[in-house]
Amino acid sequence: MKLLWLDLNSSYAHSSLALPALHAQIADDTTIEWCVVSATINENTGSVVNQIYRHQPDIIAATNWLFNHEQLLHIVSRAKALLPHCCIILGGPEFLGDNAAFLYKNKFVSGVFRGEGEEVFPLWLKVWNHSKEEWKSITGLCYLDENNQYQDNGIARVMNFSQLISPEKSRFFNWSKPFVQLETTRGCFNTCAFCVSGGEKPVRTIPLEAIRGRLNDIHQHGIKNVRVLDRTFNYNNKRAKELLDLFRNYPDICFHLEIHPALLSEELKQELSALPKGLLHLEAGIQSLKEPVLQQSRRIGKLSDALEGLKYLCSLKNMETHADLIAGLPLYHLSEIFEDVRTLAEYGAGEIQLESLKLLPGTEMRRRAEELGIQYSPLPPYEVLQTREISVDELQTVHYLSRMLDGFYNTSTWQKITRTLILENPHFLREFLNHLVQTDVIDTPLSLEKRGLILYDFCKNHYPDYLTQVSIAWIEAGMSLKKAPAEKVRTKWQTPPENWDVTYGSYRDNLRLCFLPLDENGHGYWFGFESEIQKITPVFKAKNLS
Repeated sequence: MKLLWLDLNSSYAHSSLALPALHAQIADDTTIEWCVVSATINENTGSVVNQIYRHQPDIIAATNWLFNHEQLLHIVSRAKALLPHCCIILGGPEFLGDNAAFLYKNKFVSGVFRGEGEEVFPLWLKVWNHSKEEWKSITGLCYLDENNQYQDNGIARVMNFSQLISPEKSRFFNWSKPFVQLETTRGCFNTCAFCVSGGEKPVRTIPLEAIRGRLNDIHQHGIKNVRVLDRTFNYNNKRAKELLDLFRNYPDICFHLEIHPALLSEELKQELSALPKGLLHLEAGIQSLKEPVLQQSRRIGKLSDALEGLKYLCSLKNMETHADLIAGLPLYHLSEIFEDVRTLAEYGAGEIQLESLKLLPGTEMRRRAEELGIQYSPLPPYEVLQTREISVDELQTVHYLSRMLDGFYNTSTWQKITRTLILENPHFLREFLNHLVQTDVIDTPLSLEKRGLILYDFCKNHYPDYLTQVSIAWIEAGMSLKKAPAEKVRTKWQTPPENWDVTYGSYRDNLRLCFLPLDENGHGYWFGFESEIQKITPVFKAKNLS
């Protein structure tokens, strides 16, 4: 029997764990001939189908999730037309809800799995071409029987999670990507109504020594970034501390973690503060800074504890903490979103990720959408279109605000000046956002330089006191000294003053100096460049006030 796995990802950088996770459990089964077609959702559909057709598989298997859903169905429906005797089986987050409508609409799909497949998928492979009567024993499998009746076998859970063979043991584990994914736990203690993991109980763990062995393997392959997939890394502070102690042994790897700021113990805070710089990259789940919103969303943890924890995480200089907000949550108003963005900027969040809520299959919030007054798209990505608290137009404003944050606050070059403008000027966020919308650039891809030109021009007309700070950011990013943000910079025949306060670097006679004046009395900033090429970052900076 030939099984073809369609590995369809949203981008080249991503690689699904599903294939190696499933294959690892049955890699020794010689009755199965495995083959793989890998592609991204942006590739030509016909080309992908042609690759599948050449293999002439008996089974096509794939993971269906939010961002590959549409393209996946285009591909497998064509493959089924060319290979009518082929059995198509799907799994993934898209099938965590009721699957009857999907199967009746897409009859080229033989069945779908709900839940975790490592144990049940091998069982199905033993009966895939038998009478569907035998499919009734496969937990998690949903399908239409011989009488065209929908059969639902519940949800599959791997209770012996620690006994699974790790995905890294599979020959299909992809070591060529910019990062690899690592599960140290499965399931989630939290009950968030908007999350597919809100009902994943119990939390199951892998022993520390097993994780050490896997990290040794990952390290030997030269991997520099590991994304830990645990839903809440610090659900158990003692275990979190043990894992952090383990991560210390791999100082050349950066570990990406999702952490709940409301659950930080004092001991874990001390551990985090003592870690080497660059070892961790944190995603702090916050969603909203408003208590009623979090209560309605059934998120565990007091808001006061979450704010205290988040403020602490953002204050750490040895790691960067990103925070997320979700527009479209029940009881969440647009004005509150603007307030929360300012608060996160005040805390010093490394990034502010603002997204609209998606009502995913299998979530409590999707089941209660009508009760909660939520209207949402029936097609992926199931984004919220309107709620009782936020209108269609206001959600479009949220989209624009998210684009603005990504382009300016979440970009290191412009973050400092953007944060300053946000914190010192209550109306900046709305005014700058309106400017970007009215000039029709908000949804246009903009280069780093173009963003700087836009910000400089806006400040020139509305916030002139901040022009020097924009100019400094421009110069330190290595932008051209011949363009507007550097219009006050003096580049020719600059000689150093008798006294200056050095900010960074060391002055040498062979550096090319430029001077950004603050006033007519010779006060200002000095920058030294290694070369006369004007698109290069300075290696020296000083301030002259005397």
